[in-house]
Amino acid sequence: MTERRFGAHVEVRWHGQKGSVAELVLDRPQAMNAISTDMARALGDACAALAAARSISVVVLTSTSERAFCVGADLRERNSLTDTDLARQRPYMRALYGGVLELPMPTVAAVHGFALGGGYELALACDVIVADTTAVVGLPEVSVGLVPGGGGTQLLPRRVGAARAAHLIFTARRVPAQEALALGLIDAVADEGGDRTDALTLAARMATHSPVGLRAAKLALRQGRGVDLRTGLDIEDAAWHAAAFSGDRAEGVAAFNERRTPDWPGE
Repeated sequence: MTERRFGAHVEVRWHGQKGSVAELVLDRPQAMNAISTDMARALGDACAALAAARSISVVVLTSTSERAFCVGADLRERNSLTDTDLARQRPYMRALYGGVLELPMPTVAAVHGFALGGGYELALACDVIVADTTAVVGLPEVSVGLVPGGGGTQLLPRRVGAARAAHLIFTARRVPAQEALALGLIDAVADEGGDRTDALTLAARMATHSPVGLRAAKLALRQGRGVDLRTGLDIEDAAWHAAAFSGDRAEGVAAFNERRTPDWPGE
């Protein structure tokens, strides 16, 4: 495993012989990974680097804090910001959440403890959310005079429906893991302390498959949201063409017929 740091509070770790799984680590445990301006910049930079790395098949978002995945924006820092400072911070926050959302490969969030506000929005920006039994998720921004600003008002309705999302956002509810699973706020519940292990295991399983296929499938899934069926099928057809005429497709078919494990070229 190799590592690279982005600023003081963000780290990327590569797993596997070819580094096909990248772990994006939130590393500000003393503040339960509250996102400061500097941390937002670093996360945005890390996402840009991951997006450009063709060797990565899956990204897993994890936390070094024992108490939280991420508690959202650093409200202590916010308390000292002028309106001008807050406006200047906003592009870094948008770049951070957009960076996670727009990663071209599948993404898995490993959640434990508190994942609130912008912290839960980081998880929502991922394709799959694995949480352990200690997880508590929610979007409580209205309780401090804000609205979810990291994609929550758009991503949560796409997960759970408009009415349920409105109820959760307007009440600022904090939802424990088992209820969150039942409501569709998360996708799987691990034993206490097992969220990272389960998420990395899931990512490793995904990474055995074609990198081209994974990225094309994600593109079709994401671009197909909210469009009519005809448009969605056209999006799917474009993704199919991208995969069907790739080196990965040729290798996958050959490996199937030769009864061996594919050696994906990833192009």
